[in-house]
Amino acid sequence: MVVTPGKFNKFLMFKLPSAWLCGVRVRAISDTSCTTTVTHKWINQNPFNSMFWAVQGMAAELSTGTMVIAQIQKSGKKISMLVANNKASFSKKATGKITFICEEGHKIEEAIAKTVETGAGQTFWMKSVGKNKDGVVVSTFDFEWTVKIKS
Repeated sequence: MVVTPGKFNKFLMFKLPSAWLCGVRVRAISDTSCTTTVTHKWINQNPFNSMFWAVQGMAAELSTGTMVIAQIQKSGKKISMLVANNKASFSKKATGKITFICEEGHKIEEAIAKTVETGAGQTFWMKSVGKNKDGVVVSTFDFEWTVKIKS
């Protein structure tokens, strides 16, 4: 099955309902990049009239994890995936529609190939940058993903 934004958003509704309810959506996906969006609204706000940091984190993680899922599916192997670490920095209040883009999908195929070849788990970092409608960076997230052949 090919991973498309529509199929993944349906998956979100059933498997990650908190992200779906907060308005996180996949907008575009390829082997090398993924775009997600989330719009500031009542359900995802913080007391400071901006988007709660964790909602931004869900959208950012989704922009990396969607590509990991797609590449695992493409490999045809049973591979587990997990976020081992993450880092975030915030540079501006997140209001309005925030778009997260990860363009580091090239790292996934190499890690999957290595874990299939060696049987050893692999780790790799992926960055997702969130920008507001004016193109101003509001937050940057880095996720350390691990992939390993399921035994």
